[in-house]
Amino acid sequence: MDVGQEHSEHIAITPELVQEFAKVSGDYNPIHLDTDYAATTPFGRPIAHGMLTGALLSGIMGTRFPGRGTILLEQGLKYLKPVFVGDTAHFLLRVIHVRPDKPVVTIACTIKNGEGEVTAEGETVVKVVR
Repeated sequence: MDVGQEHSEHIAITPELVQEFAKVSGDYNPIHLDTDYAATTPFGRPIAHGMLTGALLSGIMGTRFPGRGTILLEQGLKYLKPVFVGDTAHFLLRVIHVRPDKPVVTIACTIKNGEGEVTAEGETVVKVVR
């Protein structure tokens, strides 16, 4: 891995994906799952769990960039706007630091919603295992 190396991909945030994440996480907040309830909130419609997008980011890193076997050591995300159920989330990853003494890499992460607005950003430190 080299500083500046980038990866991006799009993932559809389907109602089924949100339902499955609710099952796994135990987070059945109606803002995510109940269209009628969500309509009464400032968002006006269901939003995805913030940690769902964080988990998808983990999946990208552990299987595609940096790749298979990568281990998350630290993940920090600041959530700025929602990703709506039905959106396609855009994940942007960029290597910003490579430790010279260990296979440890820091990756800047940005997540955008279907309208191209930044919904979350932060950094993740991973150990690259090959």
